[in-house]
Amino acid sequence: MGSWKCGNCGYELEADKPPEKCPSCKEKCDFLDNTCYTPDCQYEGKDPRIK
Repeated sequence: MGSWKCGNCGYELEADKPPEKCPSCKEKCDFLDNTCYTPDCQYEGKDPRIK
C-alpha cells in the first residue's frame, strides 16, 4: 500500500492508488506519491521530505 499526498491541500492517505477526487478539499488534484523508498524513513512509511 502506498502513501499519497494531495498537491492542492496537503491531505495524506494510504491506499493502493490515489482517488479521483481528494476526500478533504473535494477537488480533482494531482496526488504525490510520498511512500518511503529509502531506509532513513522506513519506520514512518512515508517520506517527510515531500512537501
